[in-house]
Formats: sequence, structure tokens, C-alpha cells
Amino acid sequence: MSEQGPQARGTTVRAALEAALVAAPEAGLTARELSAAVGIPEKDVAEHLVHLQKSLQATGGRLEVLPAECVACGFVFRDRKRLTRPGACPECRATRIDPPAFRAER
Repeated sequence: MSEQGPQARGTTVRAALEAALVAAPEAGLTARELSAAVGIPEKDVAEHLVHLQKSLQATGGRLEVLPAECVACGFVFRDRKRLTRPGACPECRATRIDPPAFRAER
């Protein structure tokens, strides 16, 4: 029986995330799409994005967050600081929320 370890990666996870975000379309990429592109679990994406946001700011770039939106009533989570998908809408309490999307500019 042979154990299979993680695949060899040519760059760091955050460098791969940054490259994906810089090449992102106008609509941005969700955490699920970034997870698939970089090969990390979706739940780990937000933590990496927080650090990437700080790195981009230090070098004059920025992480643009396209806010989450409630599917039921259209409420937009403009003032939300967390980079994860909200659990429920504060207006109508619906749980069908379109997740935030992200893009990076250098």
C-alpha cells in the first residue's frame, strides 16, 4: 500500500491565489472557484484571503470584494468585513445567499 501525499506545488498557496485573482473575470471568483483553481479546501480560502489582502495593501495593490447578496430579497451585504458567505439575510432571514466574489489589482 502506498500513501499519496499532497501534489507538488510550484508556488505557494497565496501566490497561486493571487495569480488566480489577478486573472479573474470582471465578476470575480467565489471561494468555491478559488478552492478548485488552487487545490485547497473551500473553508481555508477565507483565511488565506485575509493574509493576501494585507500583502496586497503593503505592495500598493488591493483585494476587491464583490459583496454577497440575498437571493430572496436582494439585500446586499456591503458593510460586511468577513470574507465568508453569510448564514442568513438580516432583512428576510432567508438562507439562500449568493457568496461574495473576489478580484485582485496590483
